[in-house]
Amino acid sequence: MIVGAAAARGVAADGLMAAAGFEAAWLDDPDARMPLAVETRLWDEAARRSGDVAFGLHAAAAIRPGMFQVLDYAVRTAPDLGTALRRLARYNRLLHDVATFDIQPQGAVVRIVHRLADSRARPSRHAVEFTLASLVVVASQIGAAPVRAVAVDFAHEAAGGLADHRAVFGVTPRFGAVQSCLVLDAAVLRRPVPAADAELSRIVTAHADGLLERLGSPAASWSDRVRRALLQGLDGERATLPAVARQLGLSERSLQRRLRDEGTGFAPLLDAVRHELALRWVGEGRLALGEVAYLLGFSEPSAFHRAFRRWTGTTPQAMRRGAAQPATNTDGPASTDPR
Repeated sequence: MIVGAAAARGVAADGLMAAAGFEAAWLDDPDARMPLAVETRLWDEAARRSGDVAFGLHAAAAIRPGMFQVLDYAVRTAPDLGTALRRLARYNRLLHDVATFDIQPQGAVVRIVHRLADSRARPSRHAVEFTLASLVVVASQIGAAPVRAVAVDFAHEAAGGLADHRAVFGVTPRFGAVQSCLVLDAAVLRRPVPAADAELSRIVTAHADGLLERLGSPAASWSDRVRRALLQGLDGERATLPAVARQLGLSERSLQRRLRDEGTGFAPLLDAVRHELALRWVGEGRLALGEVAYLLGFSEPSAFHRAFRRWTGTTPQAMRRGAAQPATNTDGPASTDPR
């Protein structure tokens, strides 16, 4: 895709691939994987040779159905944009086993964080801009209506003018942020996909699941391990940093450092797990609200009510009455990363 986008701007493919260390034989091998360093050089060299300071954005605008094979079809056959986004996060490893998407519902908006598994790695800015722009481009294509961002953050610094960014995202991005992320209105993700095909969707996702199984399970991140430990029980001592560190066989300082390397911390992970379980238990209606507060490890119901309003913009009572329904991630656990 990168070589093709550069060729469309007059860049010779052979010279580009040689300069980046990209082996031409990989083009004919459906199972070939290239190192992240080669991908980064390919992006940067393609942008330099084309003279296009917004190369990643323009490459995203040129995306067409089928360019990313199984991943693409799994996304494009989803019934709605929210399901399409969750499929992207699930099946992205078929295309890129270093980059991840973290979908974070936050009341009226959804934050989509793009990061690399190794926090020390520095991707090409063109790769990051392509990735976030592609979310808007593909969502607009399959939703049959333009999608505009609420906000866009990039961890890298700006280079050149921002007119192309505003044209793609509908807003001016913020640069030099802690994380690269796209923020969308939660209502956008409820849009149906007019061309959705339930039978084809079933076939494609079954195939994608099989391919994921062939790749094997990725090593669990420390963030995931902490989430699992918290989900086993939030009440009492089990929801504290010392208790979770002991359970994982680490000192508190070591655990904090490893979470920091992954771009998060114990407090936001605890908040995310509480948020997830609160939505589930309040929505189910089987537990009294006082019991929910206790099971989530809050010292008193008032603290739970304040947290719930912060998460959803409404109260537990209002949600239970159906007066206000916050956006939820129905394909899997949600997480938040409050800044």
